[in-house]
Amino acid sequence: MKAVYRYGCKSVKKSLLVSCFFCLSMGVAYAAQPPENPGAETGGGQGAMQASVVTADMNVTDKMVEASPASGKNWLASGQGYSNQRFSVLKQINTKSISQLTPVAIAQTGYTASFETTPIVVNGVMFITTPMVNSKQALIAMNAVTGQTLWKYVYTDGLTQICCGPVNRGATVSNGNVYFLTVDNHLVDVDAKNGKEVWITKVADAQAGYSETMAPQVYDNQVIIGSAGGEWPIRGFIAAYDANTGKQNWRFNTTDSKKSWEGDSWKTGGGTVWTTPSIDPKLGLVIFSTGNPNPDLDGSKRLGDNLYTDSIVALHLKDGSLAWYYQEVKHDVWDYDAVSNVVLFNTMDHGKVVPAAGEAGKTAFFYIVNRETGKLIRRSEPFDMQKNMFTPPSKEGVQVLPGANGGTDWAPPAYSPLTHYIYIMGMNQLMTFKTDNNAGDIPGQIRLGSTFKNVDHGIQNGTFTAIDVNTGKIAWNDTVPQPTMGGALVTAGNVAFMGEGNGWFDAFNATTGKKIWHFYLGAGVNAPPVAYEVDGREYIAVASGGNFQMTYPLGDVVAIFALPKSST
Repeated sequence: MKAVYRYGCKSVKKSLLVSCFFCLSMGVAYAAQPPENPGAETGGGQGAMQASVVTADMNVTDKMVEASPASGKNWLASGQGYSNQRFSVLKQINTKSISQLTPVAIAQTGYTASFETTPIVVNGVMFITTPMVNSKQALIAMNAVTGQTLWKYVYTDGLTQICCGPVNRGATVSNGNVYFLTVDNHLVDVDAKNGKEVWITKVADAQAGYSETMAPQVYDNQVIIGSAGGEWPIRGFIAAYDANTGKQNWRFNTTDSKKSWEGDSWKTGGGTVWTTPSIDPKLGLVIFSTGNPNPDLDGSKRLGDNLYTDSIVALHLKDGSLAWYYQEVKHDVWDYDAVSNVVLFNTMDHGKVVPAAGEAGKTAFFYIVNRETGKLIRRSEPFDMQKNMFTPPSKEGVQVLPGANGGTDWAPPAYSPLTHYIYIMGMNQLMTFKTDNNAGDIPGQIRLGSTFKNVDHGIQNGTFTAIDVNTGKIAWNDTVPQPTMGGALVTAGNVAFMGEGNGWFDAFNATTGKKIWHFYLGAGVNAPPVAYEVDGREYIAVASGGNFQMTYPLGDVVAIFALPKSST
């Protein structure tokens, strides 16, 4: 693994905030190391450093997760509830008060690399996961107000194969346990009170090219996961594991073996599932998006539509059987995965309110389907530039927009039931696609099939867009200097939050799109923010650690913001 360089403070000073921002502004760089004295490690390299035992109630139930969006006190699942809306009903921080929003804690993890975690907050305790640094990654429980570490579980990875950074996008909490995935393909159950390992299960083979980066989802005593690795000749899947034992209950393979694939190409056809699925408890469905077919950019040996890649898919929760699907891109040769989290909401369809599921595609369209049937209701106006889209790669090269990153990539959007807008982070990256890398099917080796690269002096910027889900029309669209990757949050205070790769953490008027606040964190803000309440005070938290794929400045902090106590 190449050396990773850290931007930030090597140690916590008495004046933490000042010293951190001084180091960040000076651009001090040194080789990243795991935290000193990471704690005793036991068999297989796993261990926990216990600073104190969590005393708050950690008994999170399915009903609590379902109800959490209406309360706003906690952030109990990656997308705030099972619908992945990333909406908070809290409104103490609003368009009038936000000018007073300031950091109250800067918590350093000591793990400096692409930092993409979504914090989970349960009764004043925050759980975050770190990226992998020097083959180690951590699950940390901290005080959600002060950032003080309560306990830390350290995991040592074995063999890993990754395309896009040593990332981890978060954990989930259920019935007193914290579940998270490791880059080397293990699902880990840790006691939420003390950080001690309960069980650990291997879910996929790193040698073949699988990796795990997603935040799991827990429902009905099942831990639901997928897997990354779509650049390798592997078969994508989504699976459910017993939350008490770690035993697999069911697995659904996302490349169909009976149709839409030439010969046996489905066996290594990609279609990975690497962002957190949504759950519809009423319909009994798990709904998720699927990645690109493999080889990514060469379809000559996998003729057909290549189901169920580049799709929104719904399965029956009880047994993992297929309920419906909608394919966004048939026979993809542009790496146009459907990878952003599926969001559940209601929308208008021919004068009636219907249950819907939406996904922000790499194509720069937001797709809305009926979540009972999978039938397309509408496709939005494009939220990013489009040029030569769906023109196949050639030996001479084709300049295409969106590029291979999208559109939008994995960054989860946010939905407000007040404005009926979906808030999407996007990017304009003009790329050239060429058919000059037709690698064969070699197990365990990356297989793209062609190449793509940014066009010299071509457009490279980012967007933040609000789309009306009832019409598909763009309500507003803002441009930022660099491609955006991280995730959005929207609140009942009519504020939409997102971060930039240059270190700015931004807030917008959710109705008009006017930027109303920003704060400089130095390292790229390339992770989704969350909102929660402790003792009647609203907090906003976000990881600031940059992004490997975009080469944004790296760091290792979780920043916690609030209004002055006199204002709350």
